[in-house]
Amino acid sequence: MRHPRSYIAALAVALLLLPGLVAAADLRVGYVDSNLIFQQFKDAQEAQQRFDRQIQGWRDEASEKENLVKKLRTEARDQSPILSSVKRQEKEDELQRAISDYERFIQDIWGPQGRAAQENERATGEVVTTIRSAVEKVAADKGLTLVLDSASGFIVYADKSLDLTSEVLQELANRSTSSSTNPR
Repeated sequence: MRHPRSYIAALAVALLLLPGLVAAADLRVGYVDSNLIFQQFKDAQEAQQRFDRQIQGWRDEASEKENLVKKLRTEARDQSPILSSVKRQEKEDELQRAISDYERFIQDIWGPQGRAAQENERATGEVVTTIRSAVEKVAADKGLTLVLDSASGFIVYADKSLDLTSEVLQELANRSTSSSTNPR
């Protein structure tokens, strides 16, 4: 991991070189605020809501599995003195299966390659592709060669006239309107 000072040094060098690069390359720049786009773009909001509902369903299922483990653990502890060794072993086996099932479920859903990560990638991937396409169209219409994202924190200063966020949102709204009137 780089030290924050190296980022500052790199930024300082970039700022020093930027005027020369802009003049030499006739660079036309704009920027967007991806956070604002995700907040205001209806498709992004709907994708987030669907994902949130799915997550809540998985949380509910995990809670049920966890409650079963707790119940079986309590039963095993409380009934152990009065059970035969065979029945005690059956209770222990049942508890271990429930624990394994719960842990496997948690890993399958929330692990690094779990269903939550996959579903989030799928849902956001579609939205990001749509947004990227709108950004590309607005940039091409304006003759821009570079579009930055102010939400990423890499813009130190930008003239507000370079902000394309509202135009990208308008392009996305136009696409939503045309796609709802022209089914695919």
